[in-house]
Amino acid sequence: QVRLVESGGGLVQAGGSLRLSCTASGPTVDDYGLGWFRQSPGKERAFVARTRPNGGASRSADVVTGRYTIALDNAKKTIYLQMNELSPEGTAVYYCNARRLTTSGAENYWGQGAQVTVSS
Repeated sequence: QVRLVESGGGLVQAGGSLRLSCTASGPTVDDYGLGWFRQSPGKERAFVARTRPNGGASRSADVVTGRYTIALDNAKKTIYLQMNELSPEGTAVYYCNARRLTTSGAENYWGQGAQVTVSS
């Protein structure tokens, strides 16, 4: 089992920046890739960015590429999401995710969510 604790959400004006953090813990945490999803009001949860286990190549959704950056501190088992040039469309609850593939399919764990509100 993996426990995920997020921090760093808040209110910011359009054009501003925020950084989210997520610390993962658990006996098998190294087997999981860590990433971020977000859910805007009335919409489904959507992929934002992800790192691979042990800090391999990351990837991000096209809509945030160039503005959002994901980084991993493997020693701290912490990922960060640096969000720059925020727009009101970035208003959402951001969820940290831990994911690994098994023979039975994908295994996912979720953080509690961090509210990000971008005012115009």
